[in-house]
Amino acid sequence: MGEVRLATEGTNRHTPRSRRSAAFAVWYLRVVTFINFLSAVWVSLGQDVRRHNTENYFTPYLLTAGFASGVFTLFLAITMRRRKRAAWILNFVLSGLFLLLFTLVMLLPEVRQYWQNWVSLALTAAFVVSLLLGRREFYAKGDRSNPRLAAVVAVGGLLVTSLIAALLVTVTNTAHDDYRSTFLDRWRYGVMRLVSLAADDSRFPGIDTPGWVNVTINVLSTLLLLAVLYAAFRSRRTVDPITEEDEAKLRALLDKFGERDSLGYFALRREKSAVWSPTGKAAVTYRVVGGVSLASGDPIGDPEAWPGAIEPWLTEAREHGWIPAVMGASEEGGTIYARHGLDALELGDEAIVDTEEFTLDGRAMRTVRQAYNRVKRAGYEVRIRRHEEIPDDEMAELLRKADDWRDGATERGFSMALGRLGDPADGRCVMLECTDGQGELRAVLSFAPWGPNGLSLDLMRRDRDSENGLMEFMVIELLQRAKEIKITQVSLNFAMFRSVFERGSKLGAGPVLRLWRSLLSFFSRWWQIESLYRANAKYRPIWEPRFMLFEKSADLLRIGVAAARAEGFLEAPGLPKWMHRKHLETKR
Repeated sequence: MGEVRLATEGTNRHTPRSRRSAAFAVWYLRVVTFINFLSAVWVSLGQDVRRHNTENYFTPYLLTAGFASGVFTLFLAITMRRRKRAAWILNFVLSGLFLLLFTLVMLLPEVRQYWQNWVSLALTAAFVVSLLLGRREFYAKGDRSNPRLAAVVAVGGLLVTSLIAALLVTVTNTAHDDYRSTFLDRWRYGVMRLVSLAADDSRFPGIDTPGWVNVTINVLSTLLLLAVLYAAFRSRRTVDPITEEDEAKLRALLDKFGERDSLGYFALRREKSAVWSPTGKAAVTYRVVGGVSLASGDPIGDPEAWPGAIEPWLTEAREHGWIPAVMGASEEGGTIYARHGLDALELGDEAIVDTEEFTLDGRAMRTVRQAYNRVKRAGYEVRIRRHEEIPDDEMAELLRKADDWRDGATERGFSMALGRLGDPADGRCVMLECTDGQGELRAVLSFAPWGPNGLSLDLMRRDRDSENGLMEFMVIELLQRAKEIKITQVSLNFAMFRSVFERGSKLGAGPVLRLWRSLLSFFSRWWQIESLYRANAKYRPIWEPRFMLFEKSADLLRIGVAAARAEGFLEAPGLPKWMHRKHLETKR
């Protein structure tokens, strides 16, 4: 079992003074960033700032009036805001050396006679002091591989960008003198421009390039600098996935408490990690995506032990600079998370059908009944079995068909999908196989266990050439034959913003609600938001709200992107694959 991680930050570690000092350091970098960007576009201001550093005036730490320096200070402000220890160390070393040099220079009479220099010295000293007083606030750990990766990016990036710079110089060089520049000369010129050491071109008489070439090379140097900083300051990307012992303990908790949450079984996705309560009676399972520690559903286990698992999960996220977030928590789970400082936002509703209450009778079900009968008359039949009842050769054929019918190369799902099919450990899952009149397999549905008497939809695959309405036909067959496998409740798809579509279409809906509904209907052309709600509503289900939990509203965009990546709707950006660690291969 993964080690039990407890809260390690004592309450006496952080003080109001340390928090104020850390806030001052972050805001100092933000202000310097603003001035750097402003002076980059405001020519006269930029010239004044640069003139201060060429005569007997000196500006405060990192104020250099340029776009590249603005990007650099912005990056430092962001990483300091995320409490990165590496960013604190870099700032303290650079600002400390700058302050020491500034103090020595101020001994010169021609320098200390200007009041601007005293202001600059005071600001720089205040920044260094704030770093010292707020050092305990910068605790977020980076990945251990960061220094090595940053070195690889720096060396490899410098080689690539310098070659590009040399190529640009070769193509655009218009020099006509007695000295003919060699490729080595042009390469050296590109390197010197990249590191901003070539103030003039007098050292390279055989090179004469347009101004836009130098600008392009400077942009390349800025991009290289950002890549090196990202590699050096990035958060730890992954933690240890659940072990076999973790999985066994999670399954034991699901056997005892699994009926509380329809999403509980999906905690067994093997790319997730687990944080346990001290008693081992509860766990939070999560995955780190883009610097976001993303949990899904409610904690697993005894609700009384949930706080004991939530607290170390939050502590671990803060130690590594991750943003904690929860996707798809129930109202009960969201309430417990909210007690630990997280805010809640309703995402939508989960459709749950009570099999004993479901019926195709009545006027309201007329359209569904007609569609069901049409597919049945076409000769389609459904076979329902537990995975453990399917022979290995038949399961292999089902897996092959399911892969052929998959929409895209990416396996979608995180909060409401298991991410694997046919694993021997998932024998209690239920498979629905639909064949046409000739006995040819046309679609499969797989459901994960939800306690002893429930199922939760996991996977839907069908042949694109099959009859329309085939999935609805299979779901209805399951609901009508639920007693065969002793099932009383079935959780179907999650409908985002379901209440907006429902209330927005009713008489008396306000203008804001109608506008919001129209906007969601527009985006439904690509993301099937409304159609998914309509598809679930035809079964007349019980709607259970699901929530997203987060710490700060400013993090919602990053959380949304991380959730989209985890669910498979966005490809993961980042470094080339040859620089990545090998991904965990899940068993099938």
